[in-house]
Amino acid sequence: MTAKDTGHVNGAFNGADVSVDIPTNTLYHTSRDCIVQQEEEQALSGGWKDCCRSTWANIFRRKTLEKRFPIFVWLPQYKKDYIFGDIVAGISVALTVIPQALAYAGIAGLDLQYGLYACFLGCFIYIFIGSSKDVPIGPTAISALLSFQIAGGSWQMATLLTFLTGIIEILMGVFRLGFLIDFVSGPVGAGFTSAVSLIIFSSQMKDLLGISTSGNTFLQVWISIINDIHNISWPDFGLGLICIVMLLSLRALASCSVGPKQDKSTCQKLLTGIFWTVGTSRNALLVCGTAALGYWLSVSGNEELVRTVGFVPKGLPHFQSPPFHMDAVLNETSGEVLQEAQSFWDMVSTLGSGLIVVPLIALLETMAVVQAFADGKPTDATQELIASGICNVANSFVQGLRSNGGLARGAILNASGVRTQLSNLYTSVIVIIALLYLTPCFYYIPKAALAAIIIAAVVFMVQYRVIKPMWHSKKTDLIPGLGAFFACLVMPLQLGILVGIGINVIFILYQAARPKLRIETLSTPDGQRYLMLTPDRCLIFPSMEFVRKVINKQGVKSTLPVVIDCTHIYGADFTAAKVISTMVMDFAQRQQPLFFYNLQPRVAQVFEGLNKDLVAIYDISTLHAKLGEKTT
Repeated sequence: MTAKDTGHVNGAFNGADVSVDIPTNTLYHTSRDCIVQQEEEQALSGGWKDCCRSTWANIFRRKTLEKRFPIFVWLPQYKKDYIFGDIVAGISVALTVIPQALAYAGIAGLDLQYGLYACFLGCFIYIFIGSSKDVPIGPTAISALLSFQIAGGSWQMATLLTFLTGIIEILMGVFRLGFLIDFVSGPVGAGFTSAVSLIIFSSQMKDLLGISTSGNTFLQVWISIINDIHNISWPDFGLGLICIVMLLSLRALASCSVGPKQDKSTCQKLLTGIFWTVGTSRNALLVCGTAALGYWLSVSGNEELVRTVGFVPKGLPHFQSPPFHMDAVLNETSGEVLQEAQSFWDMVSTLGSGLIVVPLIALLETMAVVQAFADGKPTDATQELIASGICNVANSFVQGLRSNGGLARGAILNASGVRTQLSNLYTSVIVIIALLYLTPCFYYIPKAALAAIIIAAVVFMVQYRVIKPMWHSKKTDLIPGLGAFFACLVMPLQLGILVGIGINVIFILYQAARPKLRIETLSTPDGQRYLMLTPDRCLIFPSMEFVRKVINKQGVKSTLPVVIDCTHIYGADFTAAKVISTMVMDFAQRQQPLFFYNLQPRVAQVFEGLNKDLVAIYDISTLHAKLGEKTT
């Protein structure tokens, strides 16, 4: 098929299978007047058999395989020079993720081993299907807190949450639903993250102060802290404060550089490297040091002085399917029911909206890492959804906590000189070694030390710096941000972020329902005055009554011919066509000329479906000629 002859020639379409629909004998202003339509007759004529054959062939195309299995791209290009960088990066992340995983399991209300279970199988799988070298798969503070609020500290519920959210992520990737994160605006994301950091900080006060707390929300936790503050353990509190100061100091040490930025001596490079290594591995160093302290207190008979994490099972977890039901748990002595039996659907009902919110937040976290270190290269949210989903489904078979990419560990990977996704292999190997041989040492880690690790990390998640630029840029953006912030503090997180998204959607709908119209009184070369009205966006049903009232009001007030500049109207619906038809008849009854200037052909087709009498003009000279006539 060749391009239709409409009075315009464009060599780019010569011989192409497209149709170009441009009004003839008019002034062609912009490319928006051109509609390119794909021909589908060939695809339909072959029937289902050809469609299935085409789809099957497309799945196994080399380009598709390389997109879905990025290892086929980077592995053939792997060089010996990359090995050292990947090993250093993998070890650096392992030294960070092991103490973090122990601490995040505590945030999720689970035994510490469940955090480590989430750090090896997902890492290994990501090597094959991950699209970014800077994404380290593992539990994060946000995912751990969401797991606690949704699963309630039950390992069965947390494992099922990992499995089901992984399945949902895979489906979102298959159906290309990554665009859903676009509904979480920057202000809402900042408010959510800031609220999460305060909630996590509050949840760690029980271990920092050595007291008992309860509750899921920010207010509930602080009420319980105030009620039990008289039972504070001063040794735990003192140790926690010392650990926080040390962690913040070592964090600052990691960014210290000895000597000039350029042309450093060998000694200066060595010192800078030592500072960075010590600062980066600060969590591991703190855990080792405080575990040694806990062991010394134990052998000296002072084990009651500080509280330690206690027994952590040794060895790898059993590979088994996630729990799809929960049996009742009874007190062996009294026969009291400690935990009600739940079917699969009861468990799914308990997880509720978290099954949707968790994948969205996980994608936000992961894409933040990918985009931060992409260096201008294109990113693939669809592939990250599929990769994260598969990794979490696999983690659920080893009872792992919910995992995704974390920005802090991604920064460590990037700063360590990571070259490929193979760094995840070395991280997973070290985590496996820790599970096999080091868990007896975890017994002596003080709870206050793990609380300090979390607190020292989350204090930097409070995004107060965005308030000032947001105030100077657009003050109304503070409303959804503050709405999400306060909603997350007083409500469960999965509901709080939905409140922020809801406020954002209301703002969007209001803007759609109240488009701006520029009103100008212009004159033709012959001195004929007319009113030019220019809407700034598409005409859809929420806005049409408002637009009709404005145009009719201006028309009645001025009695001049009215021209509606449709340059910015790219689409319309049935309601818009109905209102436009009524408006054309209103103007006709008043015998007042009404013209539509530069109306998109596809929009004109919608309008003409209900009223053939509207006058669409595409050339300014034709418009002036029409305005000079006495009748429409």
